[in-house]
Amino acid sequence: MDAGQQVGKGEAESHSKAGTDEAEEEKEEDEREKEEQALERADDRQDGGGGMEEANGGAVCPASDGEEVPTEEQRKMRKTSSFLKTVRFRDPSETEPEEKRDSSVENLFPDYETEEWTSSSFEELFMAQDWINITDDRLLRKKIQEPGAAEAQGPAWGQEVTLRMQGVLEDRMVVEKDSKLVFVIGEGDVNQALEECAISMRKEEIALLLADSQYTYGLLGREPDIPAWAPILYQLQLLAFRDKPDPQTLLVADCIRIGNHKRERGNFFFQREEYSMAARAYCMALDVLTIHTRGGDECCQVGEEEEVNDQRVKCLNNLATAQLKLEQFDEALHTSRDVLFLDPLNVKALFRAGKLLSDKGEYEEAMELLKKALKLEPTTKAIHAELSKLVKRQSGGNETQKWKAKPAQVLGDNIAPFVIPPKKKPSGISWKFLLGALVVALGSLVTSVVLTARN
Repeated sequence: MDAGQQVGKGEAESHSKAGTDEAEEEKEEDEREKEEQALERADDRQDGGGGMEEANGGAVCPASDGEEVPTEEQRKMRKTSSFLKTVRFRDPSETEPEEKRDSSVENLFPDYETEEWTSSSFEELFMAQDWINITDDRLLRKKIQEPGAAEAQGPAWGQEVTLRMQGVLEDRMVVEKDSKLVFVIGEGDVNQALEECAISMRKEEIALLLADSQYTYGLLGREPDIPAWAPILYQLQLLAFRDKPDPQTLLVADCIRIGNHKRERGNFFFQREEYSMAARAYCMALDVLTIHTRGGDECCQVGEEEEVNDQRVKCLNNLATAQLKLEQFDEALHTSRDVLFLDPLNVKALFRAGKLLSDKGEYEEAMELLKKALKLEPTTKAIHAELSKLVKRQSGGNETQKWKAKPAQVLGDNIAPFVIPPKKKPSGISWKFLLGALVVALGSLVTSVVLTARN
């Protein structure tokens, strides 16, 4: 084998080795990113009472009675796997088990099965003249089937309402159903269509509501039963309304239940990347869950105070994650500190706060928090990676003021936020410029000599 072949083989082996090293580095980087994502996710995966996986709603569809051959009515009103997925806030005085409600596919309004409800196309209903436009764009319309009492009034913004409700797609598949849905108008507990229609109704009124997708579940739909851009036809009855209960008058158990529902609703918005709505829902959950801890309430039963704190930690972690998505970095740091006040050993809050402090240049406190997180989870590569970045930043010495912190991200690895100042160019004329000018001058001289000789 000659020298050229040996060199070629050596270069090929070196390129192959370099490519393998790069692939291993990329693989390790991907693993670090996955671990960092796990640290930054909403704090619900270990929660058996509902989390991001169950964020679409709080109710679970009970099993049917097991009839092998469905009736004609059952064919018309089919249940889906996410049937009943709505957020329900029951009156604490009620003792009826939640799982016993809506256990059948029967129509909640058997006396009002009109052609519009059972078979008319949605296009016809959107163009019908005998429907009332709730909004000016004609995309939210209702038709009164049974008017309320003439002297009856309707609810106002911020009041709590109780509806009997069922909703179907254009093929008449039942996707939402609740015989007693309770929510506060304006707090985002349900979709906008139900809130807008509730305000327009009177007590005991029964109405059909045709809602375009932009007032229900929009571009994303709701997996797995409501596709994207799908309008929904509702049948509603306003059963009651009242002022929103004062959280200070509720039992601790009811505050925990309502706070949990609000947090689940926030998870629903977070999954849809509606981070402002998610943050709002988490804040409302915290308002409810904080009431019974401000004055040192001695009426808490054994274990209730601990459960309240656990729920607050989950809401605060979720809120911090949403704030990071909204690039509200100072607020996210403040929220993470609140988590550590309640739970000093919360790894997610330690990592998040340490990362944000590192980005701000507060190295000493960042190092303390990240080391504590690493002690709790020594195998997490994301923490190791963040500590390595922090050490590199500290090694800059007096040049720490020359870098600008990059905002912390929820997902993915954060790039070291150094901004290297450009090197100053030496003053004076460049030697390259002088050499070029000399070549041009010599070329001109040679040309003139040749022309003179020819002449």
